[in-house]
Amino acid sequence: MPPLSLFNTMTRAIEPLTPADPPQVRLYCCGPTVYNYAHIGNLRTYIFEDLLRRTLKFNGFDVHHVMNITDVGHMTTDADAGDDKMEVAAQREHKSPWELARFYEEAFFHDTSLLNIERPDVTPRATEHVPEMIALIERLEANGCTYVTSEGVYFDTSRDEDYGKLARLQLSEQRQGARAEVVEDVTKRHPSDFVLWFLNKPTHIMHWPSKWGEGYPGWHIECSAMSMRYLGETFDLHCGGVDHIPVHHTNEIAQSESATGHPFVNCWLHGEFLLMDSEKVSKSKGGSVNTLQSLIDAGYDPLAYRYFCMQAHYRSRLNFSLDALDAATTGLRRIYSLSPESDTLARGREDWMEARQEVLDAINLDLGIPTAVGLLNGYGSFSLWREFDPILGLKLDERKHQSAETLPPEAQRIREQRAAARAAKDWKLSDGLRDELIAMGYEVLDSADGDIVRRKLI
Repeated sequence: MPPLSLFNTMTRAIEPLTPADPPQVRLYCCGPTVYNYAHIGNLRTYIFEDLLRRTLKFNGFDVHHVMNITDVGHMTTDADAGDDKMEVAAQREHKSPWELARFYEEAFFHDTSLLNIERPDVTPRATEHVPEMIALIERLEANGCTYVTSEGVYFDTSRDEDYGKLARLQLSEQRQGARAEVVEDVTKRHPSDFVLWFLNKPTHIMHWPSKWGEGYPGWHIECSAMSMRYLGETFDLHCGGVDHIPVHHTNEIAQSESATGHPFVNCWLHGEFLLMDSEKVSKSKGGSVNTLQSLIDAGYDPLAYRYFCMQAHYRSRLNFSLDALDAATTGLRRIYSLSPESDTLARGREDWMEARQEVLDAINLDLGIPTAVGLLNGYGSFSLWREFDPILGLKLDERKHQSAETLPPEAQRIREQRAAARAAKDWKLSDGLRDELIAMGYEVLDSADGDIVRRKLI
């Protein structure tokens, strides 16, 4: 079997996975900033990371997965400019930052549960790891990599000869764009320098004592401190969205390697954007379908969105539309309607084993999920879909079990009336009865072998 290979953003090449301590794989993923509901663009990234985790486990690796919760220090830009997102949202909703963080953290995990995303092994909160951040800043200070202004403790990027290597940045070409406003008595030494510890926000509700003064951590230092706390100073895999490459992940690498003197991460993976009307989908865009709940309210199954995300490779942009989600819904229904009795590939036979290997090879080549899904649809084998459901996470067994459950008398009566209407080709009546079942909380799937009526999972 070919080894699992992944595209390493650092080298711009697909490389065999070579964990430092096999079979253990240490994986870190940048988690949510819990100031609002997760948008569907963010959720695409978490689905990609879930597929990665599941693929690692399917290949026999013991995955130790850490994902942070950012509940302080993430500014309204990805650099140092503006206000803390948590502070802004707390004022907007008239809650304390802690109340706000817990509310949206719970909402985030509710969404990921509906999408059948496995929960990471450790989900550290930034506010509970400030001592580790201060200790890391002190290491950087001892190595001569920091300076202090009235604004805060800065990382001096000129002290890192390889600064920007992940994004292939040249310091001389970087713009001052990391600052939304200029403070007259404060001048950064270099445009790319970034804040490790904020000191100039006296009204900020969340603050901690430090040797430099009362303040709070910058966003970038959080991920370095928490990832190294739980995974060690060098670990195997680090994931996030492509928007993290030029600033957040670049700064993580600079501060981590300047503190320890050795490589931070062996392989970097980044998921591409979800686009709507050719624009990146983000919380700031608003709109009627920018959260998972908005899709649910429109009648879509969360797993249909998960399946939709499998239609494009994680390193390719994916265009979102309700028409595309409708097509994914139809495809998912077709999978659920597959019958074990009519399976043309018998599990364990030579042709089944060859098909299994073909699908696995596709997945193991940089998470070629779209290719694998195309192969599975071509084979039309329920047992083959079931074999790879531990990776795909479409809950085939659970949905099959649901479809076999006995319906309550009223739902069964409507189902029988609908079957009669379909037999009589009375499509208007059939559609009306279908709407009644949906209003009662059922999902109705039609196939050549008949219909399936079952409770929605949401």
